[in-house]
Amino acid sequence: MLRKKTNGVARRPQGASILRDAAHKSVDRRTFLKGSGVAAGGLAAITATGGSVTKAQAQSTDEAVNLVKSVCTHCSVGCTVIAEVKNGVWTGQEPGWDSPFNLGAHCAKGASVREHAHGERRLKYPMKKVNGEWTRISWDEAINEIGDQMMQIREESGPDSVYWLGSAKHNNEQAYLFRKFAAYWGTNNVDHQARICHSTTVAGVANTWGYGAMTNSYNDIHNSQAIFIIGGNPAEAHPVSLLHVLRAKEQNNAPLIVCDPRFTRTAAHADEYVRFRPGTDVALIWGILWHIFENGWEDKEFIRTRVWGMDQIREEVAKWTPDEVERVTGTPESQMRRVARTLANNRPGTVIWCMGGTQHTNGNNNTRAYCILQLALGNMGTTGGGTNIFRGHDNVQGATDLGVLSHTLPGYYGLSAGAWGHWARVWDEDPDWLKSQFATVKGADGKDKNLMNLTGIPVSRWIDGVLEDPANTDQPNAVRAMVLWGHAPNSQTRMTEMKTAMEKLDTLVVIDPYPTVSAVLHDRTDGVYLLPACTQFETRGSVTASNRSLQWRDKVVDPLFESLPDEVIMAKFANKFGWGDRLFRNIEMEDPETPNVESITREFNRGLWTIGYTGQSPERIKSHMANQHTFDRTTLQAVGGPNDGEYYGMPWPCWGTADMKHPGTPNLYDMSKPVAEGGLCFRARFGVERDGDNLLADGVSNPGSEIPDGYPEFTMQMLMDLGWDSDLTDEERAAIDAVAGPKTNWKTDLSGGIQRVAIKHGCAPFGNAKARAVVWTFPDPIPLHREPLYTNRRDLVADYPTYEDRKFYRLPTLYASIQKQDFSKDYPIILTSGRLVEYEGGGDETRSNPWLAELQQDMFVEINPRDANNLGVRDGAQVWVEGPEGGKVKVMAMVTERVGEGVAFMPFHFGGHYQGEDQRSKYPKGADPYVLGESSNTAQTYGYDSVTQMQETKATLCKISAA
Repeated sequence: MLRKKTNGVARRPQGASILRDAAHKSVDRRTFLKGSGVAAGGLAAITATGGSVTKAQAQSTDEAVNLVKSVCTHCSVGCTVIAEVKNGVWTGQEPGWDSPFNLGAHCAKGASVREHAHGERRLKYPMKKVNGEWTRISWDEAINEIGDQMMQIREESGPDSVYWLGSAKHNNEQAYLFRKFAAYWGTNNVDHQARICHSTTVAGVANTWGYGAMTNSYNDIHNSQAIFIIGGNPAEAHPVSLLHVLRAKEQNNAPLIVCDPRFTRTAAHADEYVRFRPGTDVALIWGILWHIFENGWEDKEFIRTRVWGMDQIREEVAKWTPDEVERVTGTPESQMRRVARTLANNRPGTVIWCMGGTQHTNGNNNTRAYCILQLALGNMGTTGGGTNIFRGHDNVQGATDLGVLSHTLPGYYGLSAGAWGHWARVWDEDPDWLKSQFATVKGADGKDKNLMNLTGIPVSRWIDGVLEDPANTDQPNAVRAMVLWGHAPNSQTRMTEMKTAMEKLDTLVVIDPYPTVSAVLHDRTDGVYLLPACTQFETRGSVTASNRSLQWRDKVVDPLFESLPDEVIMAKFANKFGWGDRLFRNIEMEDPETPNVESITREFNRGLWTIGYTGQSPERIKSHMANQHTFDRTTLQAVGGPNDGEYYGMPWPCWGTADMKHPGTPNLYDMSKPVAEGGLCFRARFGVERDGDNLLADGVSNPGSEIPDGYPEFTMQMLMDLGWDSDLTDEERAAIDAVAGPKTNWKTDLSGGIQRVAIKHGCAPFGNAKARAVVWTFPDPIPLHREPLYTNRRDLVADYPTYEDRKFYRLPTLYASIQKQDFSKDYPIILTSGRLVEYEGGGDETRSNPWLAELQQDMFVEINPRDANNLGVRDGAQVWVEGPEGGKVKVMAMVTERVGEGVAFMPFHFGGHYQGEDQRSKYPKGADPYVLGESSNTAQTYGYDSVTQMQETKATLCKISAA
């Protein structure tokens, strides 16, 4: 039996840090940067601030070390970083001891973030390619040249011929401004990394119970009695999160079940490791549910009162007998029954997943199956339960919430006329002017359709936006200019075609602290611009952790070199395009090119009613950061102090205006608390009945609700019918009348009055409904197992075929036409991919960090010993890994039993090599990452989710041969 050894909190060092001691030596910025260069072993940086061996001399004591609180820029845990700053130089750092998220801990990446803010491999000034050579230019030259080219393309081919690709590294204010910027340019061809990491989560989860986000929190895992992780490796992808997982394992004796095709570092901590064939998640979950239903272990009362459609799920699950589950997944019946029994006997349990479950052609089916498992067990809306979805980048949750997506405006409002009308009111913009910025196309009925109401091309398919014949697409012309703003292209599949697309563009613009693989993948000699954005440590703003909590980053140092904050670069372009005054109409400007960050926060506070981003004013967020020590480490609720009773970071929805002082919602759909105190029910988002069945909650509601049963979402008319409209103030009533009078919805009421009154009477503004286990609006209303497009199980294709080819998101999308071809004889090994603890994302930042680069210097492929021996491959040898579409990579073989027979694994953080070619010479001088390697996505293949166009990276085929 495990015994508790510690309290789960890292111990504070007794003495000052080495770098803090060293900081007593006066160092100017130039000297510090010069001394931060990397010597052999990467240890020279400390000498710049006075290492342990220095000449004895009198020390100055009048130069204070300022401590600045920020948030790590890597994963979504939201770890606090305490920066030690002297004379404008970031001289040292410590983890945030008071932070309820990281509890005084850092992972390798977090411990080295200081390097990003003075790294010598950064882009230092704007550059463009001229006759194949990188040439330094000024910011004015860059903005004018790029702006002129884009306006010419716009004039010739329309606004959709410029693609604005945003970033999960933008803070909330920058992300919001970026989506608004794209709207003012006149395009929905705007997207960011969420499309290729958790878009299937957002779609699947939101369409099950209302919101597409992590329902509980890392901290709430402390209360879990069982932990079920599928398609996730938090030990490497979110290392600090493991503090919370292992606390439950130690303190609660909570069994940890890890389901993964690969024996990961997370699996090494598991009580039960379940290996299964990549791409068979639905079959695995239905196999577990088969035993739950067969033995009557489901929560029948929870299902009766709060779930719709479980009977249809039961019919599908009945087909998944233990024999069939083993035939499809490879997992034996005895283990499936043991897992089911463990989950049934240890409630509440939490389900955790990451990109192993999302990056599939049927990824939306996977995420919905995970949700249905929790609904069947009654583990939703309860402390210790929920679906704890670990997001990847530091602000991928916030950037998604703020609408940097091709299918919606900020707050998931969509692209309907009503959605545009709402945001036009928030922006005080003329709706007709906005509409005039967009192009039109002829619809099937021969009538003009404005593209402002049609989904744009997703980032996963921007390549096809360039290469596909416009006659086959739903936009007038091909993409001619690409702006990659804080994006690693090597995190996307089909890199051989990406190279072709980059070379076909008129203009390619990279805006990033680092050059990224975008600078070197192609063979262009001109038409490429590199613009240096500063890091998030050189600006300020809010950021949303995976659990929906907002935190505030203070600026640590001024922008380095000639880099600029993203919001300033946006202002420069907006002014160039002639609508900067409109874009910033309601935003305070510190100068003509510097919007006030807090003013941007207040603008999205005025409009994001759908998801409750309205109560977190800059002042409230900053107060939480300043008083982290007052928040309980498990409940996240403040105990006394200026934020007494509030939940850390005011996890959304934080209803109403900031004056309402809603505490935030720590656990979504928790009916044990009043809505005013952070409780919630399932959202009434899908109507009130379906085929004669009631879709509203049955006889249950939150404590204090004056409607003790299910109810629809609130409108002004509903307040009037209930007689509650008398609770509105005159100002609230006037604002409601200005929108649509009685038809005004809780989402479009800019006063927040409808929300305030509903909550005053104990109700959730969005209604009280049942979760739906069957999503009738999706290609597969009931989640189905479908074989991957590239499968070596040809015996299963007839029983579990993929979809028919179809067009959506403006582009033709292939399914059956690929799957019908048998590639398995020439490409017999399943290829999957994932993360490493040392690196993050495309790896450009982390491979440019000397401390991390030392830890992992080689790109590799994991091969099972049996496969390696059959292929004649030895551990450490160079091999070729080739995909069925012809892309191939030359990497080092790691022979290991981490992967099962017939499965190979590669990490996706590498770049700078391409099909055996070292591309280091193509980087700007001094800006090449220390570590280069092949991108796994060069060998990855075509395949996109049927709802969101998520790329398939977890279940394709390959062949491996000695190099």
